[in-house]
Amino acid sequence: MKKEPLIILTGPTAVGKTSLSIELAKAVNGQIISADSMQVYKYMDIGTAKITEEEMQGVKHFLVDVIEPKDGFDVAAFKHMALDAISVIRADGHIPVIVGGTGFYIQALLYDAEFEEEESDSGYRKQLQEIADKQGVQTLHNMLREVDEASADAIHANNVKRVIRALEFFKKTGKKISEHNEEQRLKESPYNFCYFVLDDKREVLYDRINRRVDAMFDAGLIDEVKNLAGQGLTKNDVAMQGIGYKEVFDYLNGECSEEELKEIVKQDTRHFAKRQLTWFRRESSVTWVDLSEYNSRQDVLAYMLEQLKEKGIV
Repeated sequence: MKKEPLIILTGPTAVGKTSLSIELAKAVNGQIISADSMQVYKYMDIGTAKITEEEMQGVKHFLVDVIEPKDGFDVAAFKHMALDAISVIRADGHIPVIVGGTGFYIQALLYDAEFEEEESDSGYRKQLQEIADKQGVQTLHNMLREVDEASADAIHANNVKRVIRALEFFKKTGKKISEHNEEQRLKESPYNFCYFVLDDKREVLYDRINRRVDAMFDAGLIDEVKNLAGQGLTKNDVAMQGIGYKEVFDYLNGECSEEELKEIVKQDTRHFAKRQLTWFRRESSVTWVDLSEYNSRQDVLAYMLEQLKEKGIV
């Protein structure tokens, strides 16, 4: 059976995925599905660097600005909604283009990962959350390192939800979630896909991150978080685990100055970009695109279109 085409455009935060994705989608008659775990939420525009209507340039986007922050969102929900979006895009005669930096989401869709519909152990989950609340996130993270070092390296201590998920998975199955993820990588994809990973020189990427964070604060990031807190959201909500949100809650609680806050967000974002790149390096069948090797974005686009033609996707 002929596999359906799928294009993926990803890379670390602030590398320049958004603008290139629009040019790519226009060139291949594509429509975009966001694989960003934060841009899916409503009312969270500044801290997520959410694409604007103007930036979309008429290219249809799915999974942007569709979930209430209180409802939460996870990989299983992403896969379900992304599959629905692919059906709509294909029915309309377009090519689906997955764009975003959440590698775990991309992997789940690309290799048709299965999620067990088993009852979660709410008692154990609550116990782990209490450890994080009372003893600190680092204590919880150390527990993960003891049973699954690879996951501890891949998941930041502040990402309490994913740390708990990894510990819960180990308790239920006796198996490391990092090994489960590796198994998913070895599955054959149901798609005829091209998986582009953008990268750039470290100093260029880090400069873009620093300037993006400064722009977020100038645009009113602190007020955005205050408004979310006014809707009843707290630092413990899943939607508030994104970089730039949880840190502002610390600032609002008087734990740091505004200047310190900016530096913390910049540092956390740089560390996040490094973890994203580590994830993508473990993925098989990716096409790395080092932006520093091209004279212009048009040259990058031409290379990508060449690759897509070779694979029979366009």
